Amino acid sequence: MLCGIDEAGRGCIAGPLVVAGVVLKEPIAGLNDSKVLSEKKRETLFEIIRNKAEYKIIFCDNNMVDEKGLSICLKYAITQIQNHFAGHPILMDGNCTFGVNNIQTMVKADAKIPQVSAASILAKVSRDHFMYEIARHYPQYNFEKHKGYGSALHIAKIKQFGYCELHRQSFKIKSLNQPSLF
Repeated sequence: MLCGIDEAGRGCIAGPLVVAGVVLKEPIAGLNDSKVLSEKKRETLFEIIRNKAEYKIIFCDNNMVDEKGLSICLKYAITQIQNHFAGHPILMDGNCTFGVNNIQTMVKADAKIPQVSAASILAKVSRDHFMYEIARHYPQYNFEKHKGYGSALHIAKIKQFGYCELHRQSFKIKSLNQPSLF
């Protein structure tokens, strides 16, 4: 039985990176890349997946991303999922294994392979739920609207209030005239 892996939050400037692995116990209708589904559809499928699949969700917080870097965080999460689903073949969305052996990758697998679609949905909705909760503690940043991505609204809030403890300090934002890492 195939284990599909996908992530959410790789490009965010605040909040965690979330990686999910899914083995479906039975077929689920309507699965697709989480980015093309409405929030309502993702939420509905999230509950169905949780009831009709075995899954593992790994959160790497913004501090871990800053300290270790995205590649190491992804390798850590993929390895945790691989260990959880020992003996299952693993397919990850994208074209990089991040140094983890015995997994396959496929570009756009989140739109083609049901297990990866399900992982995409679990990662995205889990991350969104986290950002909604955090928004209650940091209302000035409007995390519930942009979910930590570098939107114009988010950049404006950083200009107005500065960074909070959830921001990824290693991510430099050109519009804030920060020096680039490169």
